[in-house]
Formats: sequence, structure tokens, C-alpha cells
Amino acid sequence: MDWKNSRIEALLEQALMEDKAADDTTTNLTIDPDRRATGSIVARQEMVVCGLGAVPQFLEIFARLDKRAPAQTRFEVVSHPEIFDGVHVHNGQVLAVIRHNARALLSCERVILNLMQHLSGIATLTRQFVDAIDGTGVRVLDTRKTVPGLRALEKYAVSCGGGVNHRLDLASGILIKNNHISLGGGLPAVLTHALEKRKKGQRVQVEVRNLQELEEALQYGAEAILLDNMTPKDVKRAVARIRKATSSECSIPTEASGGINLENIRAYAETGVDFISVGALTHSAKAADISMRIHAETE
Repeated sequence: MDWKNSRIEALLEQALMEDKAADDTTTNLTIDPDRRATGSIVARQEMVVCGLGAVPQFLEIFARLDKRAPAQTRFEVVSHPEIFDGVHVHNGQVLAVIRHNARALLSCERVILNLMQHLSGIATLTRQFVDAIDGTGVRVLDTRKTVPGLRALEKYAVSCGGGVNHRLDLASGILIKNNHISLGGGLPAVLTHALEKRKKGQRVQVEVRNLQELEEALQYGAEAILLDNMTPKDVKRAVARIRKATSSECSIPTEASGGINLENIRAYAETGVDFISVGALTHSAKAADISMRIHAETE
């Protein structure tokens, strides 16, 4: 993740502005402006870390917003070389140590923790899904069911957990779904038009809900199949039918989606499908438990 990317920086700046971090009334009234402090970011559960790179960026952006003199805003963020985004850590492990102006630490604390908790929660849940199908060769995909404005960060968190990113946005790929078919005059018309008008290199994927719809998609040239809300038994039948209809030189990727959770994902993976997409990775991940201990520095 390029945390200095202009779009990411804008997101982080907006988070600080939303919290009015540079106008922290309580801190400004109670803490000496020259006080230095050390903040330790600590994991409070078993988890997969994500978001460490945002910490120095938040502090740099805060320095611009707070208009402090450089001497007051100098800071250092130190983490153990074995702890980085994507690493599994244990309860009680220190993820990073920040040496900074005490006011800056107090004012940025909540925003830093909010983002790290959210992203680490996604990475941790993703790792659970990936581990649940270990050895099958099936890859876990995310979806577009993300918090508006945070998609790039949430998909990064999925990758930190061992998942694979599906299309980033509506311009990134062609996926013909039920509503496209009903509004576009039926699958033959919609699929034919997409195949004719697509840009070079774009693959046309079609969502099907049963074996009958699968037959129609295969008949009219679908290049990838999304098996939506089907049972593992029907997914297995569909995968067998797709393999029978194609050659090894021109295989059709298969993806299962809908109603898949940690209890049943193994059954879906054992059908032979190539991918399993799980919206819960981003829309239902529980925030990881992370805290920041702040102590005054003695010089």
C-alpha cells in the first residue's frame, strides 16, 4: 500500500478533520505544549496486523493541520522488524512505539486506532476464511461490499489476510448479473452485446443461479461463471458441467458466492470451484482490539 498516494492521504486527512484533531479542546487546555510522550500501540487479541503504514502518515498530516513549529512536531515511529502488515500477532504484543509531542499523540490516538482496528479486523477475518480452506487450492475473493470511500484500504486489508481482490470498481471488469439480464432483454442479447463491445483483454463473467441458467450462459459464450446462492452439491455439478464443456487450453474460471460462511466454506471449496467470494470479509468484520498506552517521556 502506498500510504503517500494522494487519494489515501486525502482519506487520512479527512479522518483527522472529521475528529477536529487539530482543535482538541481538552488536550489543549490540560497538556503542556512542550511535553513529550511515548505511545505504544498494543494488540489486545490474536490478530492479523493491518494499517501500520498509516501511523506516520496520520502524524505528518496532523503536523500540517496543527501548524506547530517543526521542533514541537518531530516524531519517531518504531516497530519490531518482524511485525508488519499481514503478520499474525498475539495478545499483548507491541505493534509500534511512537515518540512524539504529547498533544499530538493524544489528539491522533483515536483516529489511528479506529483505522488500525477496522483494517486489522478485516485482515483477521480474511485469514480465518483462508485457513478454513487450506490445501484446497481455492482462493478467497472480496467483493464491492465496502464502506464508501474506504474500498482501497479495505481491499488492501483483505490482501494482508491472504485473500485476493476481486474487481476494484465497476470499470474494472464485466460481470453480467440478473438485473442486467432482465433490463437488457435477456441473456443472449446482453451477453452477445458485451462480447462484441468490450475492450481488448476484458473477460465477460456471467452470474447464474441454477444449472438451467448455466447452460444458457455456456451456450452464448460466457468466459467466466459466478455461481450465485447455489448449494455445494449444485456447485459441484456446475463445475463438472463447465469442465466438460471446455478444454484445458480454454478453461472457464468458476466462482461461488452467496451465503458462504466459516462453517460451510470448506464444503464449497471441495466442489472444485476456482474462487469463493465472501462479502462478509469487508461488510461484517469485527474491529480488532487494539489500544495505545501513552506515557510521559523523561529527558
